[in-house]
Amino acid sequence: MSEPTVVLESQALAKHYAVSTGFLKPKARVRALDGVSFTLAAGRTLAVVGESGCGKSTLARQLTMIEAPTGGALLLAHAGAARADVTHADAALKQQLRRQVQMVFQNPFASLNPRKKIAHALEEPLAINTDLSKAARGEKARAMMARVGLRPEHDARYPHMFSGGQRQRIAIARALMLAPAIVVLDEPVSALDVSIQAQVLNLLMDLQDETRVAYVFISHNLAVVELIADDVLVMYLGKIVEHSPKAALFASPRHPYTRALLASTPRIAVDARRQRQVPIGELPSPLNPPSGCAFHPRCPFAVERCRIEVPALEDLGGGQRIACHRVHEIG
Repeated sequence: MSEPTVVLESQALAKHYAVSTGFLKPKARVRALDGVSFTLAAGRTLAVVGESGCGKSTLARQLTMIEAPTGGALLLAHAGAARADVTHADAALKQQLRRQVQMVFQNPFASLNPRKKIAHALEEPLAINTDLSKAARGEKARAMMARVGLRPEHDARYPHMFSGGQRQRIAIARALMLAPAIVVLDEPVSALDVSIQAQVLNLLMDLQDETRVAYVFISHNLAVVELIADDVLVMYLGKIVEHSPKAALFASPRHPYTRALLASTPRIAVDARRQRQVPIGELPSPLNPPSGCAFHPRCPFAVERCRIEVPALEDLGGGQRIACHRVHEIG
C-alpha cells in the first residue's frame, strides 16, 4: 500500500504580533504561534482544538495565506510537483498556491455577500481563476449545488432566503469550486442547530470520500472532533502540547491539558465519562506567558522543572507527540 500524499507541511511555523501596551511605552510581542510543526495528507482530517486564545485562528490565517508568518516554513502541494514553500514564493506562485487552500467560516451568513445571488457567489472563484465561459461556469456551479444537496433553481436566490444549514452548504460548495487540495474549516457547525450540524458533518465526510480533499478542522466541540477527525492537534498559548491519532487521544490522552479538555466534554455513556480535572485558574495572558511550560501554573502535576524548562515535543511512537516533562511518570 502506497504512502498517502502529503499536501501540507508546517515546519516550525511562527506568527508574532507587536502590540501596544500604552502611550510612549514599548510595544510587547505576542507569540500567537510559536514553532508549530505538522503534516497533512490527502483525504485526511486534522482537528485543531484548544481554548480561545490558543492560536487556532492564527494558524488558519497562516494556512490560508491571509497573513504572512513571522518564521518557519509552510509547504503546499503544487500542480502535482514537489511542495512549494509559501513563505518564499513570489506573487505569481503564491496566487497559484492560494487556489489549493480554501476556507469555510463559522458564520455562513456573514461570509456570503447579501447583495449577490448564490450563482454569483459560486461562479466568482471560477471567473477570477479560470478562463471558463459564463455558460461553463454556470454549469459547474449547478453541479456543485447538486453535490451539496441544493436544487439548481436555488442559484437565483439571495443568502437571506436560505436557512443557516443551507447557507453553510453554499459556503462549502464555494470553497470546493476550484477543487482545492485543502479546506480550512473554522468552527463550521458551531452556529448551527444540533440536528443541522450532523447533516453538515455528514456532507463534509461524503465530499472528502469523493474528492480526497484534506481538512483542517478548527473546533471547540470535542464531540464533533471525535466524529470527523483522523488526527488531533491540541494547542496551548501558540504551541502544540499533544498531537495524536484520534483513537489514541480519546482513549488515552497523555498531556494534562488534553485530559482536562476531555473531562469537560459531556458524555452520555457512563463508561465514557472521565474524572473531572479542571485546570487551576484561567488561560494566562499571551502578553506575559509563564516561564517554562506555559501550562504549569494550571497543571496538577507540575514540578520545579516545569517552571523553568520548556518541554520539547517528544515522539512517543504510534503517531503520538507530547510536550510534557512528566508524560512517562503520570501515564
